[in-house]
Amino acid sequence: MPIAQHLRGPALIALWLLLPVLSAAETPAVGPEINADDHGADPQRWESIFERSGREVFDRRVEILQALQIPPGLRIADVGAGTGLFTLRFAEAVGPSGRVDAVDVSESFVDSIRRRARAEGLENVVPVINQQTSVELDPASVDLVFLCDTYHHFEYPDAMLAAIREALAPGGMLAIIDDRREPDISAPWILGHVRADRRTVIKEVTQAGFDLIDEPLKLRENFFIRFRKRHP
Repeated sequence: MPIAQHLRGPALIALWLLLPVLSAAETPAVGPEINADDHGADPQRWESIFERSGREVFDRRVEILQALQIPPGLRIADVGAGTGLFTLRFAEAVGPSGRVDAVDVSESFVDSIRRRARAEGLENVVPVINQQTSVELDPASVDLVFLCDTYHHFEYPDAMLAAIREALAPGGMLAIIDDRREPDISAPWILGHVRADRRTVIKEVTQAGFDLIDEPLKLRENFFIRFRKRHP
């Protein structure tokens, strides 16, 4: 027998109000195990992995920064900031009049970025611990959201893209760098670890209210694409 038949008055009204939320609940795109290493992560260990020669985004970090054409005063959210590889360089680029939100689900990563920023005298870095369905940023508070090696870690990509869109100011930009996932070309571990290929990412992001702008820099192991928040 349907549960609603057992409810009366305020309880029944509450159920009907809740039904749209329940029906709209997003099914996880990936399992939580993909982010298991983030909880209690050792930042120094991950620095040796993320910030090393041979990793394409590290080797080409200067070119990536140049391709983004970051002016002083820009407000950037580095979502999935990790060890702060790009966070700290963004903070230098935007200068004292700008701001960089270092957003990550890992408290240890965020604490490490805070310490590194303080050591470099960068006072425009704002540490933010986010959730799997939210970037924990105020509406229209940033001009650029940057994701590097992060999109495929989104357990709830629809919710995250909605949160990113809300956090961006009108005309704001979303830049995504992620692993190329190409059968017969990509390494087996990429095929098993990365959920979405470039075409799928573009489809999901455009459906979430963004317009594709360009691919500002050709990378070999990764793709680098930019979107703009679509006007309502």
